[in-house]
Amino acid sequence: MKINLKTSKEISKMRVAGQLAAEVLDMITPYVIPGITTEELDKKCYEYIVNNQKAIPANVGYNGFEKTICASVNQVICHGIPSEDKILKNGDIINIDVTVIKDGWHGDTSKMFLIGKVQPHNERLVRITQECLYKAIETVKPGAFLGDIGAVIQDHAEKNYYSVVEDYCGHGIGQIYHEDPQILHYGKFGTGLEIQEGMCFTIEPMINQGSKYTKLLHDGWTVETKDGKNSAQWEHTLAVTANGVDVLTKRNEEAF
Repeated sequence: MKINLKTSKEISKMRVAGQLAAEVLDMITPYVIPGITTEELDKKCYEYIVNNQKAIPANVGYNGFEKTICASVNQVICHGIPSEDKILKNGDIINIDVTVIKDGWHGDTSKMFLIGKVQPHNERLVRITQECLYKAIETVKPGAFLGDIGAVIQDHAEKNYYSVVEDYCGHGIGQIYHEDPQILHYGKFGTGLEIQEGMCFTIEPMINQGSKYTKLLHDGWTVETKDGKNSAQWEHTLAVTANGVDVLTKRNEEAF
């Protein structure tokens, strides 16, 4: 396994890409309401990245994926394909995942949205999943271990009676979209690779209301919960610094 450690200059370039990705989520937020289609959301994100940011939507054409965002609604865990047929309705929850390339560097992030009036148990799922991400970010520093990230996520999810998806994980990122190391969202403290300054990777826990088991649909992309219960996900791109971690895709409403 080759880990591409980034220099401070390279991390600065990644921060630019990360902030553009965060900006896309801020831009799209007012439009994520009942009645809009996920295809309309996708088109708005594409036009913003290309025309306003003068950047590249990384997902378009990636391994045959045709859209700018992944739009994963309710029981869809990840990689939901935007569609004219998918109309958001009151009570839905949706994850929007976007990756922007700027000057050759990637910024990858996702956010959950509550559509209209959402049932308390779905709102709780979204909140606990975000807490899983934040707790994981707090563990990242030189000398910690990748297993610590998964352990803290698994602990917080399971004590709240949720399960952690094991079939999909976070990943190293830089000039390459997906590179080593893989970032598991379950595990044991003190195991796995030791975290080093210059590592850049995503943490993107996928937390299910029911079991951890998944199913891949016939389109080859969309991943759903096997039991049909809802799932939530939040994602940030991080850079490990000498003293801790820099959240490269931090949004305006977040304090790190």
